Amino acid sequence: MPVPKSVSVDTPTDLDVIVTFGLDWWRRHPRQSVATAGRQVSMAWHAIEELARSLLGRRFPHAEFLRQSAFMASVSVTPTLLVAIPIAAIVSIQIGSLVSQVGATTFIGAVNGLGIIRQGAPLVTSLMIAGAVGSSICADLGSRTIREEIDAMRVMGVDPVRRLVAPRLLAAVLVSTLLCGLVVFVGFATGYLFDIFIQDGTPGSYISTFASFAVAGDLVVALVKAAVFGALTAIIACDCGLNTKGGPGGVANAVNSAVVSSAIVLFAANIALTQIYNTLFPAEVI
Repeated sequence: MPVPKSVSVDTPTDLDVIVTFGLDWWRRHPRQSVATAGRQVSMAWHAIEELARSLLGRRFPHAEFLRQSAFMASVSVTPTLLVAIPIAAIVSIQIGSLVSQVGATTFIGAVNGLGIIRQGAPLVTSLMIAGAVGSSICADLGSRTIREEIDAMRVMGVDPVRRLVAPRLLAAVLVSTLLCGLVVFVGFATGYLFDIFIQDGTPGSYISTFASFAVAGDLVVALVKAAVFGALTAIIACDCGLNTKGGPGGVANAVNSAVVSSAIVLFAANIALTQIYNTLFPAEVI
């Protein structure tokens, strides 16, 4: 009886393994990231279009907007205060120590105030918006998605972007702008108290130097940054929430993705906006 010949099986080479791994990694990460970014840009354009259309057509859901604004403010004001006070104190202490070494204690008000307005307030606002507001938006829409409420809205002919995303977008912009103004006030007051009562500064010197160097444009840029941060956070959180998959565990993953993505995008946007402002409006030499 003849012995059957052994069937040869082609074993993958090291090059095939590397190529396969590279293709799988490309499908899982970069390509999905590009697709997600494109989806978020499309949602942002759609949300802005629906927001403008509803405002001009007097069909804007004011009740949903007010409810979301109150909710976002309630979950973000206290954490913002608890973060703004120690950050302003640290900035005041570090700047006070530095200017004392170089003998420029009279300029501590200007340096401290400009540091809070130009960078401190927008950064604190971005962290609170990404952590508190973004997570709440994503959790709300994600839970609606896994309960198939979003699909039910589409079946009934209701656009989720117009009904849910547009009011949250405007509410996030409003709340983030107000939070930035709150951080500026708290940061200035905290720096003033630390300079006067801890670092033995003079009230008149602190206020006069701050008023001499700080201009209205600095506050406007900080508020514009906060508004942009709120819009970006709302879009990212809404996109993650509306595309939640996998049940309750998927909601947790979506919230984590929304917070991390928002923080990264907001810090990158802060760098870009700061560079644009410094290029268009360079500091004048006094």
